[in-house]
Amino acid sequence: MQAMIDLRSDTVTRPTAAMRAAMAAAEVGDDVYREDPTVRRLEERAAELTGKEAALFVPSGTMGNQIALLCHTQRGDEVIAGEGAHCAFYESGAAPAWSGVQFVFAGRGGLFTAADVEDAIKPPQYYLPRTRVVAIENTHNRAGGRIFPQDDVLAIADVARAHGLALHLDGARIWNAAVASGRTVAELAAPFDTVSVCFSKGLGAPVGSALCGGADAVRAALRFRKMLGGGMRQAGVLAAAALHALAHHRGRIADDHEAARAIARALRAVAHAAPRGQADAPTAAIEEPETNILYIETPGAPAERLVDAARRRGVLVSASGRTTVRAVTHLDVAPEQVAPAASALAEALAEVLSQPSGRAGAGARA
Repeated sequence: MQAMIDLRSDTVTRPTAAMRAAMAAAEVGDDVYREDPTVRRLEERAAELTGKEAALFVPSGTMGNQIALLCHTQRGDEVIAGEGAHCAFYESGAAPAWSGVQFVFAGRGGLFTAADVEDAIKPPQYYLPRTRVVAIENTHNRAGGRIFPQDDVLAIADVARAHGLALHLDGARIWNAAVASGRTVAELAAPFDTVSVCFSKGLGAPVGSALCGGADAVRAALRFRKMLGGGMRQAGVLAAAALHALAHHRGRIADDHEAARAIARALRAVAHAAPRGQADAPTAAIEEPETNILYIETPGAPAERLVDAARRRGVLVSASGRTTVRAVTHLDVAPEQVAPAASALAEALAEVLSQPSGRAGAGARA
C-alpha cells in the first residue's frame, strides 16, 4: 500500500535518524532547577539567533504566546492583533482565560498598518479597556503563510512606542519568513519586546518553542511557565532535537517554499481550464504561496469535498473554512513526492470543479 503524502501541516514531521541520535546522546539535568545543560545551550542559541538578551524553552508555541501576554498585560487590558491571529484563534481561548485580556483586530487578512494601529488604540479613559500590546504573527498562518512586511513592522513599532505599548511577535514560522524575505531572524525580531519561535514546524523537531526577550521579561516568563505546567525536568532530550534542527534543517526551508509553488502551479492550471458559464459550477482560486502554506478556495463547493477527493488519491490536506482547504509543505515531503502530490491534488480539484455546486458545510479546524 502506498504511503499517504501528508500535507495537513508542517507539524506532522517526524524526527530524522540523526535527530533521534542527538536526542539519545543528550546531556541532561533537572531544568526546573535550571540544571539541564542542553536546554541552556538551546536557550542561548535561540537568544543569539533572535538578537535578544535571553530565551526560555517552552513546550509549545501556544504557551510561548500566552506567557508573553501574561508578562505584558493586566486583567482587562486589550491586545491589538491581525485577523485570524493564532494567539486569538487557535489557542482555545487561553488569552481571556489566563491573562483576562480581550482582542481588537486591525487590518484585513492578518496584516495591518501603523494607521490601523492608531485607529485601534483606545483613548486613556478609565471606562475603556487599556490598550497594552500589539501582537504580530510572521508568517501569518491563517493568511496563507504570508510574510508581514518589515517596513510595516517598523512603522507599527514607532506607533506602539509612542503610545507606550508592548510588542510581541508570534514567530512560530519566523524561520520561513527569514528565508523567503532574505532577512535574518534577528532583523525580523529586532522591533519586538518578546518573540516566540517554534522548533516543531518547518524545522522538524518533535516538540518545543522558545520565548525570547529581555532578561527581565524572561525571568518573569520562568515563573509563568511553571504556573502553566511547562516546567519540565530532563528536557534536554527535547532541546537536543531543537538544536539539531537549528543546525541542520534551516538551510532546506527554501525547498518547502518551492514545493508549495509547484503544487500551486498545478492547481492553477486546473482552475484556469475549468469550464465557465454554468450557473451551478464551483470555481477555484489559488494564491501564489509566499512560503510553505497554500490555501485553495473553492466557492460553491464544500472544503470537505476536496479533502475527500485528495484523500482518495493518497494526499492528506485539511479544511480550514467552509470553502477553504490548506496544504502545507515540510521536511517529510521528499523531493520526489512533490510532483505526485501536485498531480493528485490537481486531479482532486478537477473532480470537485466538475460537480454541481453544493451547499458548503462547516469547515474543520486548521
